[in-house]
Amino acid sequence: MDDETARDRVVRTADELFYTRGVQAVGMDAVRTAAGVPLKRIYTLFASKDELIVAVLRHRMSIWDAGLAGATERATTARERILAIFDFLDAWFREPDFRGCGFVNAFGELGAESHGVTEAVREQKATFQEYVARLVEEAGAPAHVAPQIAILAEGAQTTAAISGTPEAARQARAAAETLLDASGAN
Repeated sequence: MDDETARDRVVRTADELFYTRGVQAVGMDAVRTAAGVPLKRIYTLFASKDELIVAVLRHRMSIWDAGLAGATERATTARERILAIFDFLDAWFREPDFRGCGFVNAFGELGAESHGVTEAVREQKATFQEYVARLVEEAGAPAHVAPQIAILAEGAQTTAAISGTPEAARQARAAAETLLDASGAN
């Protein structure tokens, strides 16, 4: 197995383990066993567990970005693309393995201890906020609406994870519609 294949296998395996069990609860031996990659090889691919966690977060960011793009590509207006974010969240919240936002979970566990985790999480959140800001601008709404929409999406993720029900996505979508209506968005 070449380095790229091994790296991908380790990242995907660690992502699943970290997301379902928690980052701190999963040791490198568990990653080794589940990935079928020797520990020595893992440490040649990733200098530390922290480096692996950051790689997992970057992987998760690409999954998030692709999911958002897929959910919004069918929409014909910026307003529809904004609301499609909440439809994307609704579908995600209904998945049997939904455990909340992996970025928030990792930050909650390690943000105070890991500069790399903090930076990766902040990058993902900033990228999402920038995406929403572009859509809000395209919809003709005032700039101050963008962080409000982003907060609705972020809050829905936390609420759904804690409550164990996907209803937060629909509730946040309704609030986003109200914000868009009040702002005169197209």
